[in-house]
Amino acid sequence: MKLVDHFQYGLNSPICLTWELTYACNLACVHCLSSSGRRDPRELTTEEAKGVVDELQKMQVFYVNIGGGEPTVRPDFWELLDYAVSHDVGVKFSTNGIKIDEKRAAQLAASDYVDVQISLDGATAEVNDQVRGPGSYDTAVRALANLADAGFGQPKISVVMTRQNVDQLDDFKAIADRFGAQLRITRLRPSGRGADVWDELHPTAAQQRQLYDWLVAHGDNVLTGDSFFHLSAYGEALPGLNLCGAGRVVCLIDPVGDVYACPFAIHDNFLAGNVRSPGGFEQVWRGSELFAQLRQPQTGGACRSCGFYDSCQGGCMAAKFFTGLPLDGPDPECVRGFGEQALAARDGSTTIPRSDVDHSRSAPRNSRGPVPLTLGRRPDKACETSPLAGLADDGSDSRLRVAVGGS
Repeated sequence: MKLVDHFQYGLNSPICLTWELTYACNLACVHCLSSSGRRDPRELTTEEAKGVVDELQKMQVFYVNIGGGEPTVRPDFWELLDYAVSHDVGVKFSTNGIKIDEKRAAQLAASDYVDVQISLDGATAEVNDQVRGPGSYDTAVRALANLADAGFGQPKISVVMTRQNVDQLDDFKAIADRFGAQLRITRLRPSGRGADVWDELHPTAAQQRQLYDWLVAHGDNVLTGDSFFHLSAYGEALPGLNLCGAGRVVCLIDPVGDVYACPFAIHDNFLAGNVRSPGGFEQVWRGSELFAQLRQPQTGGACRSCGFYDSCQGGCMAAKFFTGLPLDGPDPECVRGFGEQALAARDGSTTIPRSDVDHSRSAPRNSRGPVPLTLGRRPDKACETSPLAGLADDGSDSRLRVAVGGS
């Protein structure tokens, strides 16, 4: 049995653990999977977060993907990063670059077992800022420049693929090469605020094929995680994890300690427990009834009769759930067209779930109409509530450390 075949039955520890430290964010990206913006006052304290790190070290979790929100706006972010590395847990953190100035870039370049992922959803400011907000392109590029100048080795550029940026794949690769970075592309899921814009922003069928062909040609040098295994039904398996790892090798810890089967499935249906419960994260990962169910052999349902099931494994659980499709049915972006048929068959009785977790600073986008497909400057609106409330940073670095060394 190949190693990847063991993944579907679950491992003793996750190999792809995402940990959102805070819902606070200085941006309000239209496709934010966690609907971030405002800080949740119940978020894990510094000591509780260190306790989670202790558990991860005990479970031999080699690294953790830190996200948010914008994780670097937590005043204790750098302290927690230092603590994780010094306790044999490597850190890859995703950021919009707001805090990556020359000083921070130099600290990161001097650190071992730390990776930085800069979010950029357009190869031009016009495309990126329409999704991520005015000025966000310049902020991201400035962070990449600071990391390059400091000698940080191969940061990542993380791109969510949309209808507007599929044609920019070569341009994204050129930006990565310019800054000595590696390109990472991910799929747009209809979760969080992404549910409000998915119809308008997800790539067309023709663009899905375009993306597949590009990955066949360039995928060995591009990171994809488990984002595009549904495209394997075109014929050739792509590099990356070609199955849904939810609850098997993948999970999410959110800012208040809730553990979900998948970073893209923040909903009570996929809530496995909380790290504050007796037994902590280890008990959730190894004893959750939900995770036990997900680790059982899957029947394939309506997709089992399809000759391409072994390639695409029925697609993304979160994408199906948040578009109102059955979990044992086709992916909404099924490349054989079955997802499109399933979407068209929905009627007024179809329930389309929504996450109860929403820390957005403004009304849901779907209350203001569809996202325009013509690109232009999006007006910058003042926040009704500060996204950094309760996270005041006095600017002092006297208590912050970045460790050298680790696992």
